[in-house]
Amino acid sequence: MNLFLLAISPAMIIIAYIYFKDKFEKEPWKLLIKYFTLGATFSVILTFILSIVIGKIFRELDALSVRDMFIKAFFIVAFVEEFSKYLVVRMSQNNKAFNEPFDGIVYAVMVSMGFATLENVLYVYSYGLETGILRAFTAVPAHATFAILMGYYMGKAKFSNNRFLLNMIGLLVATVFHGAYDFFLFINYIPGIASGAFISLVIGLLLSRKAMKAHQDISQFK
Repeated sequence: MNLFLLAISPAMIIIAYIYFKDKFEKEPWKLLIKYFTLGATFSVILTFILSIVIGKIFRELDALSVRDMFIKAFFIVAFVEEFSKYLVVRMSQNNKAFNEPFDGIVYAVMVSMGFATLENVLYVYSYGLETGILRAFTAVPAHATFAILMGYYMGKAKFSNNRFLLNMIGLLVATVFHGAYDFFLFINYIPGIASGAFISLVIGLLLSRKAMKAHQDISQFK
């Protein structure tokens, strides 16, 4: 199997799904490509820089310490990655094409899938076929759920007088779900605890489905 195709296929399928779900006023392809590219470049580079900075603050974390792994999951990984993606999605709110709440989900997913695609390519080429298959059903969909939940609130924010608050809620919700997912994986030395990551992913998927339907139902183009 071609490892490159395996690495990029999950994100491409998710992008196609979200594009199909944007039923009433689809976004220009040029903008979708732009934000996908920014997710794969700007967000990844900023994540790398911030991870180094925050890593120096939380030095010598113990992989067998639940407290230390909580810090790593929620602050060093989840917050840094979601904040790096959030900044790009925040830029999209200034586009004229961002003209309905569902667009927050579309742009957040494009940014996140750009980020996830590059990450997935690196993982698949480093660890091989089995890792690629596993991540196709776990890590990449997880990134999508974080993005949909963030985008739901950022879509609301665009058309609200409480833009800052709703944007922050979007960032917080994405960080919490991302952190929970990673945390259970980081402490998988506790028997059975890794199932918590699967549970958090399922909850995220269910909430994502509701979030998409909620924005579809209030579209002014319906």
